Amino acid sequence: MREDRPRGPVVEGWQVPPAPPADLVLEGRCVRLEPLQAERHAALLHDQFDGQDWIWDYMGYGPFHSAAAYHRWMHGVEGGTDPKFFALWDLETKACVGVTSYLRIAPEAGSIEVGNIHYAPALQRTRAATEAMALMMQWAFDAGYRRYEWKCDALNMPSRRAAQRLGFSYEGTFRKHLIVKGRSRDTAWFAITDDQWPALKEAYDVWLSPANFDGEGRQQERLGDLTRLVRVSGDPLQG
Repeated sequence: MREDRPRGPVVEGWQVPPAPPADLVLEGRCVRLEPLQAERHAALLHDQFDGQDWIWDYMGYGPFHSAAAYHRWMHGVEGGTDPKFFALWDLETKACVGVTSYLRIAPEAGSIEVGNIHYAPALQRTRAATEAMALMMQWAFDAGYRRYEWKCDALNMPSRRAAQRLGFSYEGTFRKHLIVKGRSRDTAWFAITDDQWPALKEAYDVWLSPANFDGEGRQQERLGDLTRLVRVSGDPLQG
């Protein structure tokens, strides 16, 4: 047997990280993430999403044309461990404005994904939206995960741009990966690894600092500029 064949480096001191606990709450300056509950969140979120059918285009479910239908869907996923869903509260407006989740949680591999990201228009392009992603990422890496994934429909250009802005590196596209709502889907894969996290955390801290925004809330430094040097490869459709 050949002994000179290439193999990956030994992972010293590896310990399997925990799964996200059922009662996990994440809170920052602008946003609070709490376990999704139909009785607490469904009606509030349906009001935020109602009449905005386009925001469901790339989701595997929805739109829900009644609060009751949305409540039934949410009741079916609340309390799940994978996906592990959260509701997002904007701490400034006191409004419930979005949903996100951890999913494809594989502690034995040190891998975890963020997905089911569904932001109401009121949350999109806000500091709270970015902080929510930073808080989820920080919990995962602090818990000991080695790999943090983001996947999206390859045609979903806003999601691809968001991934790169947040510092995810493009890793390729799985062709004809899924059939979603009767349509063929190619899936673009992105990831951040634990060795990238310290530099990305610093970028998030700089961008989220109140000092980075003027009196009218305009950013002084762009997050994409702060994360660009950390990404190891570029999405060919985004540069």
